Amino acid sequence: MQGFRLGSIFGFEIRIDLSWLLIVFLILWTLSAGLFPANYPGLSNATYFGMGLVATFFFFASLLAHELSHSLVARTKGIPVEGITLFIFGGVSRTRMDAEHPDDEFQIAIIGPFTSLVLAAFFGLIAYIGTNAGWSVVVTGVASYLGTINLILAIFNMLPGFPLDGGRVFRSLIWKYTGNQKKATKIASTSGKWLAYLLIALGFWELFGSALLSGLWLILIGWFLYNAAEAGYEELLIRTSLEGVKAQEIMTPHPETVNADLTLQDLVDKYFLSRRYQSFPVTEDSHPIGIITLNQVKDIPREEWIYRTVRDAMIPTDTGVTARPEEQMSQVLEKMQESGVRRVLVTQNGSLKGIITANDVAHWLRRQRDLGNQMG
Repeated sequence: MQGFRLGSIFGFEIRIDLSWLLIVFLILWTLSAGLFPANYPGLSNATYFGMGLVATFFFFASLLAHELSHSLVARTKGIPVEGITLFIFGGVSRTRMDAEHPDDEFQIAIIGPFTSLVLAAFFGLIAYIGTNAGWSVVVTGVASYLGTINLILAIFNMLPGFPLDGGRVFRSLIWKYTGNQKKATKIASTSGKWLAYLLIALGFWELFGSALLSGLWLILIGWFLYNAAEAGYEELLIRTSLEGVKAQEIMTPHPETVNADLTLQDLVDKYFLSRRYQSFPVTEDSHPIGIITLNQVKDIPREEWIYRTVRDAMIPTDTGVTARPEEQMSQVLEKMQESGVRRVLVTQNGSLKGIITANDVAHWLRRQRDLGNQMG
């Protein structure tokens, strides 16, 4: 996900995905121009906008609290958490590994909906006290909305479809009963897909019932849930298949390299246009110093290619795009994901031994699957 850094809370980096800006606008518009005027008529447009602004802020603060609860419990279980990203469908905690035990998985998953329930009760209590005390609907209306929306978040997240919190709770229970994480993930992911089908079907029902906006949102959420459920299971399959595998077993050895002082124009003409590769290791005096990809070159204006060099555009090796031959592939995959270029150079004592790309991993997994089918 692309976006920008908002700050840090409890040591967790908080990032905002650009897609989040769309949902902020939609929620603000829905509340200010729709929900609050319909429920509390007679107020000024400025008042409705202020109510919408406050409610939108506390809605996303609630989402952040939900994700922070996951991250804090994960940290107590020894799971590294890089941070939290808010995006169009809510938020996600960025962890470097999954729980290793079903009990840990259960506790990490259940704390999110529990936090939403606590927030729902808190805002509901404010609305109740304010209503009986005669407070302005400006306060009680916003509190009532926040109580309701947090209750909905808690209920929705507890639906038994992976990767929702309820799906993770479901997986942890099956995992504990069967002792098989892969089987539990497959069952929970299947449940997530069926839930996605249901949401999409409801979305189309809403569309035909003239509820255009809610129908579209249900379809989008269903589509997102389906893809997330499928990706979650595939990720586990990849991780388990690569257990115990070292970088040197998957790398492409002795890859073709380019010189750091080569102009980008020559790089394009002599390498990218005449080779099938999308990236090349960059060397200086026979030592690897970085990696250059076609996308990096495309980001530079074409008129600058004649005087800009590979050194100007490459990703240096000191940014984490290297791995040792004996390094576990689980660690290498993390580096590939973090680097943003989905590639790492395999080096030893300052010498280039090979390169690992997403295609190398895919080809290795395909060979393993084919060999497994033949042996079966």
